[in-house]
Amino acid sequence: MARLVMKFGGTSVANVERIRNVAAHVAREVAAGYEVAVVVSAMSGKTNELVAWVKDAAPLYDEAEYDAVVASGELVTAGLLAIALRKAGIPARSWQGWQIPILTSDAHGSARIEGIDGARLDAGFKRGEVAVIAGFQGIHDATGRVTTLGRGGSDTSAVAVAAAIGAERCDIYTDVDGVYTTDPRVVPKARRMERVTFEEMLEMASLGAKVLQVRSVELAMVHRVPTTVRSSFDPPDNARPGTLICDEDETMEQQIITGIAFSKDEAQITLRGVKDSPGIAAAIFGPLADANINVDMIIQTVSGDQSKTDMTFTVPSADYDRARQILKSQDGAIEFAQIEGATDVVKVSAIGVGMRSHAGVAAKAFRALAEKGINIRAITTSEIKFSVLIDAAYTELAVRTLHSLYGLDQA
Repeated sequence: MARLVMKFGGTSVANVERIRNVAAHVAREVAAGYEVAVVVSAMSGKTNELVAWVKDAAPLYDEAEYDAVVASGELVTAGLLAIALRKAGIPARSWQGWQIPILTSDAHGSARIEGIDGARLDAGFKRGEVAVIAGFQGIHDATGRVTTLGRGGSDTSAVAVAAAIGAERCDIYTDVDGVYTTDPRVVPKARRMERVTFEEMLEMASLGAKVLQVRSVELAMVHRVPTTVRSSFDPPDNARPGTLICDEDETMEQQIITGIAFSKDEAQITLRGVKDSPGIAAAIFGPLADANINVDMIIQTVSGDQSKTDMTFTVPSADYDRARQILKSQDGAIEFAQIEGATDVVKVSAIGVGMRSHAGVAAKAFRALAEKGINIRAITTSEIKFSVLIDAAYTELAVRTLHSLYGLDQA
């Protein structure tokens, strides 16, 4: 029998009534002949509540015990869904991450999956059981301690389980009915896409689209797991197909640009009058890397006599103050004249595999933004995307301009 993994997020399992609705979605796939594994998140708001309890107990908490507490939210959901399925006449049992086991690194709070032994799940399928798996968690083999995978980790759990059991596909159920060309709240004409490539989805997820966790898309691409984004709020007996994320050769010929993403989680830092000498970039970015601060856009402007340079780059807004302090502490090694910054900026990106075979795609956008009076602070490009950093006040105008420019408004 073909196997299917279904993942349901916090809003989909927010209460017992919603869990019964999830059970009906699962029953539909069981009736269609699938062997089903279901991965669930904690009920909406529960993880935040658990985290708050940990911090209230001790601001400087033990990370392993933190994981022991916050992993409990998914256990409740898994047990309740198994009960709901059994009441509906469908054999089911709940699985905690360590019971499978899902083996991870020992980075508590942000562990990475290192392997999954699917033998116990296989045995359950042979018994005709639906496997209801607590997402977001695993176990470090050497220490035997429970670990968690970080925010959005249930998506990663689901794709990893799908790869481990050889599932036909992985369906991610959320509160939206698929992946859109951009945020419909910003552009009402945004359209749901039928298919998008792994590479495009990976760029969109990393550039601000909140539909899927980046690591889950990475796993899906590496293991070639077709993944569908669907809505759990559709009637179980009339569910829409959602958006399929798949290999490029499984997509039809499409537009040059697939979607427009934007991220408000950006801050800009500029170092003025930096001595232009070998090793200066390492002196700037090495300490930031050591502090696990991710640097994205980088622009270097050298003075006319080539003795000084200005270095501009972006960091996550949450790391802005910490990055500035680290750079100030390195003043002796870097020898900059002034440090400037801005947090009222946003990164707007256009993504599409069609950019590989078409020239001038980004230049067209730069002209369109200039005509709207939007100043570009920084630019980065890759084979299938380009990003611009602009003032936050122009976010909606920029997104709408690019969405229309590349014909994404058209059905």
